[in-house]
Amino acid sequence: MFKTILNAFKTPDVRKRILYTLLLIVIFRFGCFITIPGVDTVALNEAMSSASNGISGLIDLISGGAFSRFSIFAMTITPYITASIVIQLLGFVIPSLERLMKEGGEEGTNKINRYTKLLTIVLALIEGTGLYLSYRSSGIFVGDSFLTGFTVVISLMAGTALLMWLGEQITDKGIGNGISMIIFVGIISGLPSAVTLIWNLILGEGSFSTTGLLTALGIIIGAIILVAGVIFVQQAERRIPVQYAKKVVGRKMVGAQNTHIPLKLAMAGVMPIIFASSFMTFPAMIIQMFVPNIATQTGFWAVIYKFSIATSTANVPIGYTIANAIVYLLLILAFTFFYTYATFNPAEVANNIKKNGGFIPGIRAGKPTTDYLNAILSKLLWFGGLFLALIAILPMLVRFIPNVNLAFGGTSILIVVGVALEMVQQLESLLVMRHYKGFLD
Repeated sequence: MFKTILNAFKTPDVRKRILYTLLLIVIFRFGCFITIPGVDTVALNEAMSSASNGISGLIDLISGGAFSRFSIFAMTITPYITASIVIQLLGFVIPSLERLMKEGGEEGTNKINRYTKLLTIVLALIEGTGLYLSYRSSGIFVGDSFLTGFTVVISLMAGTALLMWLGEQITDKGIGNGISMIIFVGIISGLPSAVTLIWNLILGEGSFSTTGLLTALGIIIGAIILVAGVIFVQQAERRIPVQYAKKVVGRKMVGAQNTHIPLKLAMAGVMPIIFASSFMTFPAMIIQMFVPNIATQTGFWAVIYKFSIATSTANVPIGYTIANAIVYLLLILAFTFFYTYATFNPAEVANNIKKNGGFIPGIRAGKPTTDYLNAILSKLLWFGGLFLALIAILPMLVRFIPNVNLAFGGTSILIVVGVALEMVQQLESLLVMRHYKGFLD
Protein backbone atom coordinates (compact mmCIF):
# COMPACT_ATOMS: atom_id res chain seq x y z
CA MET A 1 0.00 0.00 0.00
CA PHE A 2 2.83 2.41 0.87
CA LYS A 3 4.49 1.63 -2.47
CA THR A 4 1.22 2.48 -4.20
CA ILE A 5 1.06 5.81 -2.35
CA LEU A 6 4.62 6.56 -3.46
CA ASN A 7 3.71 5.69 -7.03
CA ALA A 8 0.69 7.98 -6.78
CA PHE A 9 2.89 10.89 -5.73
CA LYS A 10 5.34 10.07 -8.50
CA THR A 11 2.56 10.43 -11.08
CA PRO A 12 2.11 14.16 -11.83
CA ASP A 13 -1.64 14.02 -12.54
CA VAL A 14 -2.49 11.92 -9.46
CA ARG A 15 -0.15 13.94 -7.25
CA LYS A 16 -1.81 17.14 -8.41
CA ARG A 17 -5.25 15.75 -7.58
CA ILE A 18 -4.17 14.61 -4.11
CA LEU A 19 -2.48 17.91 -3.22
CA TYR A 20 -5.44 19.89 -4.57
CA THR A 21 -7.82 17.83 -2.41
CA LEU A 22 -5.64 18.35 0.67
CA LEU A 23 -5.54 22.11 0.01
CA LEU A 24 -9.33 22.36 -0.13
CA ILE A 25 -9.62 20.22 3.01
CA VAL A 26 -7.30 22.65 4.83
CA ILE A 27 -9.50 25.54 3.68
CA PHE A 28 -12.56 23.72 5.01
CA ARG A 29 -10.97 23.04 8.39
CA PHE A 30 -9.70 26.62 8.61
CA GLY A 31 -13.22 27.91 7.97
CA CYS A 32 -14.56 25.74 10.80
CA PHE A 33 -12.69 28.00 13.25
CA ILE A 34 -13.86 31.36 11.81
CA THR A 35 -16.74 32.53 14.00
CA ILE A 36 -19.34 34.59 12.15
CA PRO A 37 -19.58 38.34 12.97
CA GLY A 38 -21.86 39.44 15.79
CA VAL A 39 -21.31 36.44 18.09
CA ASP A 40 -20.25 36.73 21.73
CA THR A 41 -17.74 33.87 22.08
CA VAL A 42 -18.01 33.73 25.89
CA ALA A 43 -21.78 33.39 25.81
CA LEU A 44 -21.44 30.95 22.90
CA ASN A 45 -19.20 28.62 24.92
CA GLU A 46 -21.68 28.63 27.80
CA ALA A 47 -24.65 27.97 25.52
CA MET A 48 -22.95 25.16 23.58
CA SER A 49 -21.59 23.44 26.68
CA SER A 50 -25.18 22.95 27.85
CA ALA A 51 -26.28 21.73 24.40
CA SER A 52 -23.63 19.15 23.66
CA ASN A 53 -26.20 16.41 23.15
CA GLY A 54 -29.29 16.01 21.04
CA ILE A 55 -29.64 17.73 17.69
CA SER A 56 -26.87 20.22 18.45
CA GLY A 57 -24.38 17.47 19.23
CA LEU A 58 -25.33 15.53 16.10
CA ILE A 59 -24.87 18.56 13.84
CA ASP A 60 -21.60 19.45 15.57
CA LEU A 61 -20.26 15.94 14.92
CA ILE A 62 -21.00 16.13 11.19
CA SER A 63 -19.66 19.69 10.91
CA GLY A 64 -16.36 18.87 12.59
CA GLY A 65 -17.00 21.25 15.49
CA ALA A 66 -18.06 24.15 13.26
CA PHE A 67 -21.53 24.29 14.80
CA SER A 68 -20.33 24.60 18.41
CA ARG A 69 -18.10 27.49 17.32
CA PHE A 70 -20.93 29.00 15.25
CA SER A 71 -18.49 29.40 12.39
CA ILE A 72 -19.31 30.26 8.78
CA PHE A 73 -19.60 26.48 8.13
CA ALA A 74 -22.01 25.88 11.03
CA MET A 75 -24.77 24.58 8.73
CA THR A 76 -22.27 22.28 6.98
CA ILE A 77 -23.34 20.87 3.61
CA THR A 78 -26.74 19.61 4.82
CA PRO A 79 -28.81 22.16 2.81
CA TYR A 80 -27.18 20.87 -0.39
CA ILE A 81 -27.80 17.24 0.57
CA THR A 82 -31.43 18.02 1.39
CA ALA A 83 -31.84 19.88 -1.90
CA SER A 84 -30.37 16.93 -3.82
CA ILE A 85 -32.78 14.53 -2.10
CA VAL A 86 -35.77 16.79 -2.81
CA ILE A 87 -34.81 17.12 -6.50
CA GLN A 88 -34.48 13.34 -6.80
CA LEU A 89 -37.87 12.77 -5.19
CA LEU A 90 -39.49 15.41 -7.41
CA GLY A 91 -38.02 13.60 -10.40
CA PHE A 92 -40.30 10.64 -9.59
CA VAL A 93 -43.49 12.72 -9.62
CA ILE A 94 -42.76 15.43 -12.24
CA PRO A 95 -42.56 13.87 -15.75
CA SER A 96 -40.55 16.71 -17.30
CA LEU A 97 -37.96 16.55 -14.51
CA GLU A 98 -37.80 12.75 -14.83
CA ARG A 99 -37.11 13.03 -18.58
CA LEU A 100 -34.45 15.62 -17.87
CA MET A 101 -32.71 13.23 -15.46
CA LYS A 102 -32.83 10.22 -17.79
CA GLU A 103 -32.44 11.73 -21.25
CA GLY A 104 -31.05 15.22 -20.71
CA GLY A 105 -27.39 14.34 -21.23
CA GLU A 106 -24.82 16.94 -20.24
CA GLU A 107 -27.26 19.82 -20.71
CA GLY A 108 -29.86 18.08 -18.55
CA THR A 109 -27.25 17.39 -15.85
CA ASN A 110 -26.29 21.07 -15.82
CA LYS A 111 -29.92 22.09 -15.43
CA ILE A 112 -30.43 19.63 -12.57
CA ASN A 113 -27.31 21.00 -10.86
CA ARG A 114 -28.60 24.54 -11.33
CA TYR A 115 -31.97 23.65 -9.78
CA THR A 116 -30.20 21.92 -6.89
CA LYS A 117 -28.01 24.96 -6.20
CA LEU A 118 -30.98 27.34 -6.25
CA LEU A 119 -32.90 25.10 -3.86
CA THR A 120 -29.79 24.88 -1.67
CA ILE A 121 -29.68 28.66 -1.31
CA VAL A 122 -33.39 28.75 -0.40
CA LEU A 123 -32.97 25.99 2.20
CA ALA A 124 -29.84 27.68 3.57
CA LEU A 125 -31.83 30.89 4.01
CA ILE A 126 -34.58 29.05 5.89
CA GLU A 127 -32.18 27.05 8.05
CA GLY A 128 -29.97 30.06 8.77
CA THR A 129 -32.99 32.10 9.84
CA GLY A 130 -34.13 29.22 12.03
CA LEU A 131 -30.73 28.98 13.72
CA TYR A 132 -30.68 32.70 14.42
CA LEU A 133 -34.17 32.63 15.90
CA SER A 134 -33.33 29.54 17.97
CA TYR A 135 -30.22 31.01 19.61
CA ARG A 136 -31.24 34.67 19.78
CA SER A 137 -32.77 34.20 23.23
CA SER A 138 -29.59 32.54 24.56
CA GLY A 139 -27.70 35.83 24.33
CA ILE A 140 -24.87 34.65 22.07
CA PHE A 141 -25.40 37.52 19.61
CA VAL A 142 -24.10 41.03 20.23
CA GLY A 143 -27.20 43.20 19.94
CA ASP A 144 -30.67 42.25 18.78
CA SER A 145 -31.08 44.44 15.71
CA PHE A 146 -32.13 43.57 12.17
CA LEU A 147 -28.56 44.19 10.99
CA THR A 148 -27.24 41.55 13.42
CA GLY A 149 -29.73 38.95 12.21
CA PHE A 150 -29.06 39.82 8.58
CA THR A 151 -25.29 39.48 9.09
CA VAL A 152 -25.65 36.12 10.83
CA VAL A 153 -27.98 34.64 8.19
CA ILE A 154 -25.93 35.93 5.24
CA SER A 155 -22.71 34.60 6.80
CA LEU A 156 -24.26 31.16 7.26
CA MET A 157 -25.58 31.16 3.68
CA ALA A 158 -22.18 32.24 2.33
CA GLY A 159 -20.49 29.44 4.26
CA THR A 160 -22.86 26.85 2.81
CA ALA A 161 -22.33 28.23 -0.71
CA LEU A 162 -18.55 28.08 -0.23
CA LEU A 163 -18.78 24.46 0.97
CA MET A 164 -20.90 23.62 -2.06
CA TRP A 165 -18.20 25.11 -4.32
CA LEU A 166 -15.42 23.28 -2.46
CA GLY A 167 -17.30 20.01 -2.89
CA GLU A 168 -17.67 20.56 -6.64
CA GLN A 169 -13.99 21.38 -7.00
CA ILE A 170 -12.94 18.21 -5.13
CA THR A 171 -15.23 16.10 -7.32
CA ASP A 172 -13.97 17.64 -10.58
CA LYS A 173 -10.27 18.12 -9.85
CA GLY A 174 -9.53 16.11 -6.71
CA ILE A 175 -9.95 12.60 -5.30
CA GLY A 176 -13.35 11.19 -4.34
CA ASN A 177 -16.78 12.74 -4.15
CA GLY A 178 -16.50 16.29 -2.82
CA ILE A 179 -19.66 16.36 -0.69
CA SER A 180 -18.86 12.98 0.86
CA MET A 181 -15.29 14.12 1.46
CA ILE A 182 -16.43 17.19 3.41
CA ILE A 183 -18.66 15.04 5.64
CA PHE A 184 -15.83 12.50 5.96
CA VAL A 185 -13.31 15.13 7.12
CA GLY A 186 -15.85 16.64 9.53
CA ILE A 187 -16.47 13.27 11.17
CA ILE A 188 -12.86 12.11 11.46
CA SER A 189 -11.91 15.45 13.02
CA GLY A 190 -13.54 14.04 16.16
CA LEU A 191 -11.06 11.14 16.25
CA PRO A 192 -8.68 12.84 18.75
CA SER A 193 -11.50 13.32 21.24
CA ALA A 194 -12.44 9.64 20.86
CA VAL A 195 -8.82 8.61 21.56
CA THR A 196 -8.78 10.93 24.60
CA LEU A 197 -12.00 9.34 25.85
CA ILE A 198 -10.54 5.84 25.64
CA TRP A 199 -7.34 7.00 27.36
CA ASN A 200 -9.35 8.57 30.20
CA LEU A 201 -11.34 5.36 30.60
CA ILE A 202 -8.10 3.46 31.19
CA LEU A 203 -6.49 5.96 33.56
CA GLY A 204 -9.68 7.07 35.30
CA GLU A 205 -8.94 9.92 37.72
CA GLY A 206 -5.20 9.72 37.14
CA SER A 207 -4.83 6.10 38.26
CA PHE A 208 -5.11 2.82 36.38
CA SER A 209 -8.65 1.42 36.17
CA THR A 210 -9.21 -2.28 35.38
CA THR A 211 -12.89 -1.65 34.63
CA GLY A 212 -11.97 1.24 32.35
CA LEU A 213 -9.41 -0.94 30.56
CA LEU A 214 -11.99 -3.65 29.90
CA THR A 215 -14.48 -1.03 28.68
CA ALA A 216 -11.86 0.51 26.38
CA LEU A 217 -10.92 -2.91 24.98
CA GLY A 218 -14.60 -3.64 24.40
CA ILE A 219 -15.00 -0.36 22.51
CA ILE A 220 -11.90 -1.00 20.36
CA ILE A 221 -12.85 -4.60 19.54
CA GLY A 222 -16.43 -3.54 18.82
CA ALA A 223 -15.22 -0.77 16.50
CA ILE A 224 -12.95 -3.21 14.61
CA ILE A 225 -15.80 -5.71 14.19
CA LEU A 226 -18.12 -2.90 13.10
CA VAL A 227 -15.66 -1.62 10.49
CA ALA A 228 -15.08 -5.15 9.19
CA GLY A 229 -18.83 -5.72 8.94
CA VAL A 230 -19.37 -2.44 7.10
CA ILE A 231 -16.60 -3.26 4.61
CA PHE A 232 -18.05 -6.74 4.04
CA VAL A 233 -21.55 -5.44 3.38
CA GLN A 234 -20.33 -2.54 1.24
CA GLN A 235 -18.19 -4.80 -0.97
CA ALA A 236 -20.32 -7.97 -1.03
CA GLU A 237 -22.49 -8.56 -4.06
CA ARG A 238 -24.69 -11.24 -5.61
CA ARG A 239 -23.70 -11.89 -9.21
CA ILE A 240 -26.56 -12.96 -11.48
CA PRO A 241 -25.14 -14.84 -14.52
CA VAL A 242 -26.35 -13.69 -17.95
CA GLN A 243 -25.65 -15.40 -21.27
CA TYR A 244 -25.91 -13.79 -24.70
CA ALA A 245 -26.43 -15.90 -27.84
CA LYS A 246 -24.46 -15.48 -31.06
CA LYS A 247 -25.63 -12.62 -33.25
CA VAL A 248 -24.66 -10.82 -36.45
CA VAL A 249 -23.13 -7.35 -36.00
CA GLY A 250 -22.56 -5.75 -39.41
CA ARG A 251 -20.78 -8.42 -41.47
CA LYS A 252 -19.36 -10.29 -38.51
CA MET A 253 -20.75 -13.03 -36.30
CA VAL A 254 -20.22 -12.13 -32.65
CA GLY A 255 -19.77 -15.16 -30.42
CA ALA A 256 -21.74 -15.98 -27.31
CA GLN A 257 -20.81 -14.01 -24.21
CA ASN A 258 -21.12 -14.76 -20.51
CA THR A 259 -21.44 -11.87 -18.09
CA HIS A 260 -23.23 -11.07 -14.84
CA ILE A 261 -25.41 -8.48 -13.10
CA PRO A 262 -23.80 -7.36 -9.80
CA LEU A 263 -26.38 -6.79 -7.05
CA LYS A 264 -24.80 -5.35 -3.89
CA LEU A 265 -26.08 -6.09 -0.40
CA ALA A 266 -26.28 -2.36 0.36
CA MET A 267 -27.30 -0.89 -3.00
CA ALA A 268 -28.78 2.21 -1.36
CA GLY A 269 -25.63 2.90 0.65
CA VAL A 270 -26.15 5.29 3.55
CA MET A 271 -29.07 7.13 1.93
CA PRO A 272 -31.81 5.25 3.89
CA ILE A 273 -30.17 6.31 7.16
CA ILE A 274 -29.94 9.93 5.97
CA PHE A 275 -33.61 9.92 4.96
CA ALA A 276 -34.76 8.24 8.19
CA SER A 277 -32.59 10.48 10.36
CA SER A 278 -34.02 13.58 8.64
CA PHE A 279 -37.57 12.38 9.26
CA MET A 280 -36.85 11.62 12.93
CA THR A 281 -35.02 14.85 13.76
CA PHE A 282 -37.11 17.28 11.70
CA PRO A 283 -39.86 17.69 14.36
CA ALA A 284 -37.25 18.50 17.02
CA MET A 285 -35.62 21.15 14.82
CA ILE A 286 -38.97 22.87 14.18
CA ILE A 287 -40.11 22.68 17.82
CA GLN A 288 -36.73 23.99 19.02
CA MET A 289 -37.10 27.06 16.79
CA PHE A 290 -40.49 28.13 18.15
CA VAL A 291 -40.52 26.80 21.74
CA PRO A 292 -37.62 28.16 23.85
CA ASN A 293 -36.08 25.82 26.45
CA ILE A 294 -38.23 22.93 25.23
CA ALA A 295 -35.80 20.39 26.75
CA THR A 296 -36.78 21.45 30.29
CA GLN A 297 -40.53 21.68 29.69
CA THR A 298 -43.37 19.18 29.91
CA GLY A 299 -46.47 18.62 27.82
CA PHE A 300 -47.33 17.34 24.36
CA TRP A 301 -44.62 19.21 22.43
CA ALA A 302 -41.99 18.22 25.00
CA VAL A 303 -42.93 14.55 24.50
CA ILE A 304 -42.65 14.88 20.71
CA TYR A 305 -39.30 16.66 21.12
CA LYS A 306 -37.85 13.98 23.42
CA PHE A 307 -39.07 11.22 21.13
CA SER A 308 -37.51 12.96 18.13
CA ILE A 309 -34.06 13.48 19.68
CA ALA A 310 -33.81 9.99 21.19
CA THR A 311 -31.82 9.00 18.10
CA SER A 312 -28.97 11.35 19.01
CA THR A 313 -28.92 11.67 22.80
CA ALA A 314 -29.12 9.57 25.94
CA ASN A 315 -30.65 12.35 28.06
CA VAL A 316 -34.17 10.98 27.62
CA PRO A 317 -36.05 8.14 29.38
CA ILE A 318 -35.34 4.68 28.01
CA GLY A 319 -38.97 4.32 26.88
CA TYR A 320 -38.52 7.14 24.36
CA THR A 321 -35.36 5.47 23.07
CA ILE A 322 -37.03 2.09 22.57
CA ALA A 323 -40.00 3.66 20.74
CA ASN A 324 -37.65 5.78 18.65
CA ALA A 325 -35.48 2.75 17.80
CA ILE A 326 -38.50 0.78 16.55
CA VAL A 327 -39.75 3.62 14.35
CA TYR A 328 -36.20 4.34 13.18
CA LEU A 329 -35.72 0.70 12.16
CA LEU A 330 -38.99 0.63 10.21
CA LEU A 331 -38.14 3.88 8.42
CA ILE A 332 -34.67 2.62 7.43
CA LEU A 333 -36.17 -0.59 6.02
CA ALA A 334 -38.85 1.36 4.12
CA PHE A 335 -36.35 3.83 2.64
CA THR A 336 -33.97 0.96 1.74
CA PHE A 337 -36.65 -0.58 -0.46
CA PHE A 338 -37.85 2.79 -1.79
CA TYR A 339 -34.44 4.17 -2.77
CA THR A 340 -33.19 0.89 -4.26
CA TYR A 341 -36.24 0.33 -6.44
CA ALA A 342 -36.09 4.00 -7.46
CA THR A 343 -32.56 3.52 -8.81
CA PHE A 344 -32.76 -0.12 -9.97
CA ASN A 345 -35.79 -1.26 -11.99
CA PRO A 346 -35.87 -5.08 -12.41
CA ALA A 347 -38.45 -4.86 -15.22
CA GLU A 348 -36.27 -2.44 -17.19
CA VAL A 349 -33.19 -4.62 -16.66
CA ALA A 350 -35.11 -7.71 -17.80
CA ASN A 351 -36.32 -5.92 -20.94
CA ASN A 352 -32.80 -4.76 -21.79
CA ILE A 353 -31.49 -8.31 -21.42
CA LYS A 354 -34.24 -9.62 -23.69
CA LYS A 355 -33.67 -6.92 -26.33
CA ASN A 356 -29.97 -7.80 -26.53
CA GLY A 357 -30.65 -11.50 -26.93
CA GLY A 358 -29.61 -12.47 -23.43
CA PHE A 359 -31.08 -14.67 -20.74
CA ILE A 360 -30.43 -15.87 -17.22
CA PRO A 361 -29.64 -19.63 -17.27
CA GLY A 362 -32.70 -21.60 -16.26
CA ILE A 363 -35.00 -18.55 -16.37
CA ARG A 364 -37.19 -17.59 -19.31
CA ALA A 365 -36.84 -14.09 -20.73
CA GLY A 366 -39.46 -11.43 -19.99
CA LYS A 367 -41.68 -11.52 -16.90
CA PRO A 368 -40.08 -14.64 -15.35
CA THR A 369 -36.74 -12.80 -15.39
CA THR A 370 -38.35 -9.79 -13.72
CA ASP A 371 -39.89 -11.98 -11.01
CA TYR A 372 -36.56 -13.74 -10.49
CA LEU A 373 -34.68 -10.44 -10.09
CA ASN A 374 -37.38 -9.12 -7.74
CA ALA A 375 -37.12 -12.22 -5.54
CA ILE A 376 -33.35 -11.99 -5.24
CA LEU A 377 -33.39 -8.21 -4.75
CA SER A 378 -35.99 -8.51 -1.98
CA LYS A 379 -33.81 -10.94 -0.01
CA LEU A 380 -30.75 -8.71 -0.40
CA LEU A 381 -32.69 -5.62 0.67
CA TRP A 382 -34.01 -7.27 3.81
CA PHE A 383 -30.49 -8.24 4.82
CA GLY A 384 -28.95 -4.89 3.85
CA GLY A 385 -31.78 -2.87 5.43
CA LEU A 386 -31.59 -4.77 8.73
CA PHE A 387 -27.80 -4.34 8.76
CA LEU A 388 -28.11 -0.58 8.21
CA ALA A 389 -30.77 -0.38 10.95
CA LEU A 390 -28.54 -2.31 13.36
CA ILE A 391 -25.58 -0.04 12.62
CA ALA A 392 -27.75 3.06 13.19
CA ILE A 393 -29.42 1.81 16.38
CA LEU A 394 -26.33 0.30 18.04
CA PRO A 395 -24.93 3.69 19.23
CA MET A 396 -28.29 4.41 20.91
CA LEU A 397 -27.69 1.38 23.14
CA VAL A 398 -23.98 2.10 23.72
CA ARG A 399 -24.82 5.55 25.10
CA PHE A 400 -26.47 3.93 28.13
CA ILE A 401 -23.10 2.49 29.22
CA PRO A 402 -21.80 4.67 32.08
CA ASN A 403 -18.97 7.11 31.27
CA VAL A 404 -19.14 6.31 27.56
CA ASN A 405 -19.94 9.12 25.14
CA LEU A 406 -18.40 8.08 21.84
CA ALA A 407 -17.63 10.64 19.20
CA PHE A 408 -18.20 7.99 16.53
CA GLY A 409 -21.55 6.32 16.00
CA GLY A 410 -22.52 3.51 13.70
CA THR A 411 -23.76 5.93 11.04
CA SER A 412 -20.48 7.85 11.23
CA ILE A 413 -18.45 4.67 10.76
CA LEU A 414 -20.65 3.68 7.83
CA ILE A 415 -20.05 7.04 6.14
CA VAL A 416 -16.32 7.10 6.89
CA VAL A 417 -15.71 3.55 5.63
CA GLY A 418 -17.86 4.10 2.53
CA VAL A 419 -16.03 7.29 1.57
CA ALA A 420 -12.64 5.70 2.25
CA LEU A 421 -13.47 2.74 -0.01
CA GLU A 422 -14.65 5.13 -2.71
CA MET A 423 -11.38 7.10 -2.53
CA VAL A 424 -9.30 3.92 -2.69
CA GLN A 425 -11.23 2.68 -5.72
CA GLN A 426 -10.84 5.99 -7.56
CA LEU A 427 -7.14 6.18 -6.75
CA GLU A 428 -6.83 2.55 -7.88
CA SER A 429 -8.45 3.33 -11.22
CA LEU A 430 -6.16 6.33 -11.76
CA LEU A 431 -3.09 4.21 -11.06
CA VAL A 432 -4.28 1.28 -13.18
CA MET A 433 -4.61 3.62 -16.15
CA ARG A 434 -0.90 4.34 -15.71
CA HIS A 435 0.04 0.64 -15.29
CA TYR A 436 0.75 0.82 -11.58
CA LYS A 437 -0.03 -1.95 -9.16
CA GLY A 438 -2.75 -0.74 -6.80
CA PHE A 439 -4.33 -1.23 -3.40
CA LEU A 440 -6.75 -3.97 -4.36
CA ASP A 441 -4.25 -6.34 -6.04
